[in-house]
Amino acid sequence: MLVDFREGIDLVRKTVQERGYIAPVLLDASGDVTGKSYGVWGPPTFFFVNRSGQLIGRGIGERGWDRPAAKIFLRALLESKE
Repeated sequence: MLVDFREGIDLVRKTVQERGYIAPVLLDASGDVTGKSYGVWGPPTFFFVNRSGQLIGRGIGERGWDRPAAKIFLRALLESKE
């Protein structure tokens, strides 16, 4: 799931379409939910949650998710039964 905060729906739709995202997008126009509940005050912030719903990792800043090492990491998470 993707979360967008403090941006209008038109910009979000445009960005999602341009980048080819297929995950659902939660819109938090005020930033209250993401900031107060999750401590996210600036993008990009990402969380990894396992299949049991447990937080297993968090990071801030851009990453090269198209790099081989990142693909191996993400594939391992997706293949994990936990």
